[in-house]
Amino acid sequence: MNAIFFGFVTGLSFILAIGAQNLFVIEQGIRKNHVFLVTTICILSDFLLIFCGIFLFYTLDGLINAWFNLFLNLSLIAFLIFFIVNKFKSLTLPISSIEFRQESRHKIILQTLGFTFLNPHVYSDTVFIIGSLSKSYEMVSQKLLFGLGAGLASLFFFYLIGYGAQALRAYFLNPKIWRILNLAIIIYFCILVVMVISKDIVKTI
Repeated sequence: MNAIFFGFVTGLSFILAIGAQNLFVIEQGIRKNHVFLVTTICILSDFLLIFCGIFLFYTLDGLINAWFNLFLNLSLIAFLIFFIVNKFKSLTLPISSIEFRQESRHKIILQTLGFTFLNPHVYSDTVFIIGSLSKSYEMVSQKLLFGLGAGLASLFFFYLIGYGAQALRAYFLNPKIWRILNLAIIIYFCILVVMVISKDIVKTI
């Protein structure tokens, strides 16, 4: 249960950000434009990327030595610090307004896949960081629960912003709400850095 909860909180922390994909989903929700299709594509894509990352690091775990494992953990910390810095910068950035366009089902599918897989952050967040964090669990069942938790965070978030966009629009575009949210994410990322250092790097050294 701890693994699935940690996965859920971690996944939610990475997905809660002002980004092109999230604004795109919110836009479709406000316009009631293929909401189920858009949100489901985003959710299934996240599940795929999350478990690809977990499988990748599980496969590599038995093939790499302690020093390469240290390199991976240092890289993970660098990514986390990068996100923390970006979160600090985003505290003062204005929130872009949402433009409205009516699209066909075919075009919506292509746009959703583009917003999902052409975003370089989806690979650093979902595949690399979540996959790397799964290394802290020794049992395969715990790794799977961690991945399930992260996937459920995507399910919860995308359906929430998709179907609740009309009612939540004012909150999503409220700068004060985003500042509070980003501060909470910064604190959580800092905790992750400390966890990686204490659980993985200290052991290696």
